[in-house]
This record gives sequence, C-alpha cells and structure tokens, in this order.
Amino acid sequence: MNMQEFLRAQLEEGRTIGAFPTAAAAIGAGTQVLAEAFVGEAPLPGDAPVDRNTLWDMASLSKILGPTMLALKAVEDGIWSLDTRVGDLYPEAPQDKSDITVYQLMTHTAGFVPDFWLEEECAGPDEALKAIFAHPLQGKPGEKPVYSCIGYILLGKMLETLYGGRLMDIARERVFLPLGMEDTCYCPRRRDRCAATEVDRTSGKPWIGIVHDENARFLRGNSGNAGVFMPLKDGEVFAGMLASGGGSFLKPETLELARRNHTRGQAAHRGLGFQIAGIPDTFFGPDVPETCFGHTGFTGTSLLVEPETGFYVLLLSNRVYPSRTSEALFAFRRHLHSLAWDKFRDMGLR
Repeated sequence: MNMQEFLRAQLEEGRTIGAFPTAAAAIGAGTQVLAEAFVGEAPLPGDAPVDRNTLWDMASLSKILGPTMLALKAVEDGIWSLDTRVGDLYPEAPQDKSDITVYQLMTHTAGFVPDFWLEEECAGPDEALKAIFAHPLQGKPGEKPVYSCIGYILLGKMLETLYGGRLMDIARERVFLPLGMEDTCYCPRRRDRCAATEVDRTSGKPWIGIVHDENARFLRGNSGNAGVFMPLKDGEVFAGMLASGGGSFLKPETLELARRNHTRGQAAHRGLGFQIAGIPDTFFGPDVPETCFGHTGFTGTSLLVEPETGFYVLLLSNRVYPSRTSEALFAFRRHLHSLAWDKFRDMGLR
C-alpha cells in the first residue's frame, strides 16, 4: 500500500469509527506533498464531495496561522521584541497585567485563565480589551504554562495596535498572501465552500462559514484565538514552509526559536505559539520524535511537523458536526501520526 492509499484508508476508518463525518488530510516532506486524501461532503453530508478547495474552520490552529506568524515577523523586522510588555502598548493596563510580555503570551505563561465568555463581561467587541484587563489572572506571569485563548486574544489586540488595523486584514496582507495562501481568510465570503460545524442548539442550524468558537464569534470573527478558515491546498503551503525551515518567509533561526521547548520540565511543553512533543498523551502520538511541533484546533484540525526530516501530517476535519460530544478523533489522530511516521521511515524517506 502506497502513502496515498494508506492515507485514504485511514480517513475512511476515521469516518467509520465516528471521528468525523468529513475530512481532508495531507502527508508531506518539506515542500513535497506525498499524499492527500478526502472523505465526506460539504457544506453538509450529501452535498458536493470535499476537495482541496473546501474551507475548514481552523479553530485554535488559527493561533499559529495568524497571530504567531505576525508576532514572529514583527520580531524579525524589529518592530517589537519578545520582551515587549502589555504596558508598552497600553499605558492604561492594570498593574497585574502591565508587565506581561509577548514571550509570556506566546508560551502561554502569562497567567491568564484558559477562557471566559466575553459576552458575559462586556457589551460588545469594542470592550473586549477592557474586559480582559479587568478579569483576574489565574496565576503569576512567568510561573507555569496554562493554555489560554484569552492570552491569544490579547496578543491579537496588541498586533492590531502595533500595525494599525484589523487582525484579519493584517494577517491576510502580511502572512497569507505572501505565502500564496490566497483562499485562507477570516470571515469567508464563500460559505458554500465551507464544511459545516456544530448545530446551534438555539436555531437548530449548523454553523457554516461562521466561526465555531464562541469568543471569536462574539468578536465577529476577528480574533486572536480562532477565526481562520483554510483549504487543504493552502495548508500544504503553510506546512511546507514550516517543514522546510521557514522557507523564504521566516528566518531559520526564528523558526528554530519558535519550535524550541521553552517550558521544559513543566506539565506542558510550549514553544512560541507551538505545542512541542515529548509529553505522554498529547495529540502527537506515542511513536513520533520529541522534535515534533505543531498545534490543534477544537473543530478537529491539526498540524504536526518533524523538522529534522521535514515530515508533516495535516488533518482538517469537522469532528464537531453535528455536535461536540464525539471524542473518537483524539485517539484516531494519535494513531494516524504514529502509523504515518512508521510508514514514512519504512519508505526510506527519513
């Protein structure tokens, strides 16, 4: 069985066990796509078969696609540094948050709670920053990693202040278009090309082309924690850039710093924006090297990259359709990564 047949069989198995109703995936080495496969239809089951152009809600994978890349480029360009403080951009920031740094936000060591509902703490999107400043921290900044969507919403706000404009526009101008990811966007116009996510319990209708994450939806799709929609063809470009050491987009030393484990010895391994392998039961799987880095998204998306060989696995799915109750994806994804890595080595591609 070649890599293409292997990947197709894996996606069929994933659908059979209820990991997702619809998915697209690719396995690559550097900028070379070794295999891609698709199962299911979009926007809804029974519609057109998914393909390389189907748009998927990236959920938290958005963190590395937009804010992380913008923050790293800002460091490269000397516009700010990892030591830039919240108070440097917002003199009105309260004392407990003024000294929080870009580094702490990107490594999830800023002390923020994982999440809280913005709609319960402010009247509209324009008050989000004020609500974040008012909400108590969970821990002492710099003490330990606690994954926080709130921290990345703040990072997105800081990037908007730094560059002047909306995060969705800045990301498109400075990340997506320079990489050739022309169909990657926030707030997609072509909703008919989007895979549906969870059925809204109030309206009884699925979210199609509207961001699934509650806080990102409250922020009208323009958020640092979620909101990006991306097709497989663009994801292969992004994965290839990371798998080839940054390509022409990031300097090799910048990407090396970003994928370094900055929280070694802690309960979570965090790079700059990225999750790092090496801890049992993470999404990477039991048999892949500890050099792997990547990220996941709640809707069923993920990217794993092994930098020494350029191996990557990109999985895009809507495991939350019609509801978020299924957890079959988590074991399936770990198994997929391990099997794909073994097959990659068996083929002599390592």
